Amino acid sequence: MNILDLLLKGDAVSSGVAVLLLAMSVGSWVVIVWKGLLLWRAQRDVARSTAAFWQAPSVYEALARLDSFDREGLVTPLVVATQTQAVGTLAAAGDRSQQLTRVLRDALHAVLRKLQAGQVLLATVGSTAPFVGLLGTVWGIYHALIGIAGAGQVSVEKISGPVGEALIMTAAGLAVAIPAVLGYNILGRLIARIEADLEGFARDLRELLLTQHP
Repeated sequence: MNILDLLLKGDAVSSGVAVLLLAMSVGSWVVIVWKGLLLWRAQRDVARSTAAFWQAPSVYEALARLDSFDREGLVTPLVVATQTQAVGTLAAAGDRSQQLTRVLRDALHAVLRKLQAGQVLLATVGSTAPFVGLLGTVWGIYHALIGIAGAGQVSVEKISGPVGEALIMTAAGLAVAIPAVLGYNILGRLIARIEADLEGFARDLRELLLTQHP
């Protein structure tokens, strides 16, 4: 018996657990594939975009060049944020250094939220899927024992079959959780690398603009 059989032949609780595990698995794999492709492109885009920026003769020329390299929109928002002026507001208060720190911080946080999208789902699936599978196992064993007690005869053959079927839920929970945990850790390392590159670029950009605007 597999999880599909449990889905078709089980009661409401067993079927609900099976459906939930299936949804968790599909959701986590979609995030892993999608985020893997996005971060692979993002890593290349950040390297190419920052290189194109520093090779440009001016900030405005650099913005024009970034359209061709920054496909995921990770570097461009940082540069654009430094070119907007909120005249007559508290955002424009303070010296140039404070203004640049504020706008770059806000732009960087927005970019990092984009990179972090989906990580919460992977962390949730990785931490809860084993317990969801365990719930299905406990429920299946409970019904198996009730069925055996109702039959009036207890033997190893009658116990091993239903209990073994119930334990499939535990294995299914682990099968869902392990890829989610691995995906979370691997993607997290890629995000950390990109984040470090973006923070370094934001710091260098701030220093450059401070020298241009004494």
